Amino acid sequence: MYLFAGLAMSLGGCSLPQSRQNPASPQPLSISPQSDRTAAIPANPTDPNFVVAAVQKVGPAVVRINAARTVSSQIPDEFDDPVMRRFFGSAPPARRVERGTGSGFIINANGQILTNSHVVNGADTVSVTLKDGRDFRGEVVGEDPVTDVAVIKIDASELPVVPIGNSSVLQPGEWVIAIGNPLGLDNTVTAGIISATDRSSSAIGVADKRVGFIQTDTAINPGNSGGPLLNARGEVIGMNTAIISGAQGLGFAIPINTVQGIAQQLITKGKVDHSYLGVQMVTLTPEIREQLEVESRGRIRVAANQGILLTRIVPNSPADDAGLQAGDVIQSINNSPVTKTEQVQQLVERAAVGSQLQLTIQRGQKSSQVAVTLESLPAQQRDQ
Repeated sequence: MYLFAGLAMSLGGCSLPQSRQNPASPQPLSISPQSDRTAAIPANPTDPNFVVAAVQKVGPAVVRINAARTVSSQIPDEFDDPVMRRFFGSAPPARRVERGTGSGFIINANGQILTNSHVVNGADTVSVTLKDGRDFRGEVVGEDPVTDVAVIKIDASELPVVPIGNSSVLQPGEWVIAIGNPLGLDNTVTAGIISATDRSSSAIGVADKRVGFIQTDTAINPGNSGGPLLNARGEVIGMNTAIISGAQGLGFAIPINTVQGIAQQLITKGKVDHSYLGVQMVTLTPEIREQLEVESRGRIRVAANQGILLTRIVPNSPADDAGLQAGDVIQSINNSPVTKTEQVQQLVERAAVGSQLQLTIQRGQKSSQVAVTLESLPAQQRDQ
């Protein structure tokens, strides 16, 4: 079973859903590779104290985030009938408060904080605790469930901030450090290496997310969600996000370059526009083709040997409007061959809403060109 690190209740207790708030007068995002208040640490992973140096520099800018929401319990059916109401009256729905904890990190001295969307999604109240013990009420500036990034604002100034690294140059084997509040144990530090980069969301069981994850063997537990993943120089190169329940050494973080781009849109617009194609698809393999023929009892035969097999077209979607059909095989997009679903997801995500993609598809024995105009991802699909 795949879990987000620290999701509420059945998913680990990190956070709770939060009602959205309209961002008040957006402030410009101020994240720079080198912060004036937190200097980067010289790269020297052979120094046995490099982890200590990183934690001392970055630790003060890592925060604890507490989220709470009030939920109503369903009245049992046996009490919700006319006879029972006649004798006992109408009982109001039972209410309870659910609480959860996650992590975050300060990105500018005026109180902008980054964390996971699932840490604050649906919460009625959000509070932020600094390492020095100060508590602040947090306002959710914006959140994006599609990438699992959120921005919180607290009313404070002259705060310590994290230095930001470059996640596009990461390589497996590099040292990394995680700081967060797992299982309520504040300011916990773990270290390890990068196990892989650009791990697809479908590969780790969260296919609804549009992220190429950093995989690490650094210990990440419920409550680490939203906390920083640092390189050996003490720069933030990722946001700790997901774990695979029951496994060891399998943690995942959102690359900081992705986090920055999403945060910028959340701060300036309060939302993020994601391009939308409207298909369900699988990477075509000989095994998939054979399975399809067997399960359809020979009624469906795919002539293509490779590509992206469309298994469903969402009604009234851009793909539907363009005439795509289940059983079509995408061979290329904008003249670039595609052989894995991750490639299609990346090309769609990078394309602007309203732009056109030129698809080469194979339907039966025939190939054709289809132009699809991308739309904005519907709101109901963002929250799934």
